[in-house]
Amino acid sequence: MSGATVIRQGAVGHVRLVERDGRSLVEKRMPDARRHDTEVAALRALQGSGLPVPELVADSSGSILMTLLPGERLDSGSVDERIELLAASAPLMRRLHELPVPAGLSPAPDDEAIVWRYREAGGPPLPLVIPHSHGRVFCHGDWTDGNVLAVDGGITAVVDWEAAHVGDPMRELSRAAWGASLKDPRSVDALVDGYGADPEIVRAWFPIHAAELWLWFSEAGPPEYLDDLTLRLRDWPA
Repeated sequence: MSGATVIRQGAVGHVRLVERDGRSLVEKRMPDARRHDTEVAALRALQGSGLPVPELVADSSGSILMTLLPGERLDSGSVDERIELLAASAPLMRRLHELPVPAGLSPAPDDEAIVWRYREAGGPPLPLVIPHSHGRVFCHGDWTDGNVLAVDGGITAVVDWEAAHVGDPMRELSRAAWGASLKDPRSVDALVDGYGADPEIVRAWFPIHAAELWLWFSEAGPPEYLDDLTLRLRDWPA
């Protein structure tokens, strides 16, 4: 391999563009063996699915080599373009949730543990009730505007499958919607309508995602993000 350069799509820090036999490929290195194995299992299961995902080229200890797909992050354009692209990405999420669940994925997040840890950590009061389950499906795990790429108004890639797991489809949709709403409240309707889900079911998960993100910032920082989120959560509607 030669001529490696860091790329800024999806995960950063351990992802770079490399050349092999005249092809531009992406090399991803992860120190966490479990996340490495999860991404490999997900990419293998997704080949031939029709979803726009990288092709797994090679897998070795600590390194994944995959094809480079075109596109820019969904938030690289205007705010209105981002909303349109979020809506366009939602049917792809639904198609993912309809695929057979492959072996080798992690279990669903432990929401009871999230609630307990949040309360123990003293986060702002939230109506933390775990919603009724809507089944267990193949989930991406981190469906954000940084992990979905587009060109000229069309979705070209869904990347970063290291958090793929077997989970609740409404929880995954809700996590994407709530996270995106922190940039623009219109994101919720864009994703929910694009997926074809019940808004009330999706919104019921929002406090869980808020607690999960608050815990992440409290444990990993940066402090200013935690302070900003804490202020947001103190104003949570009754």
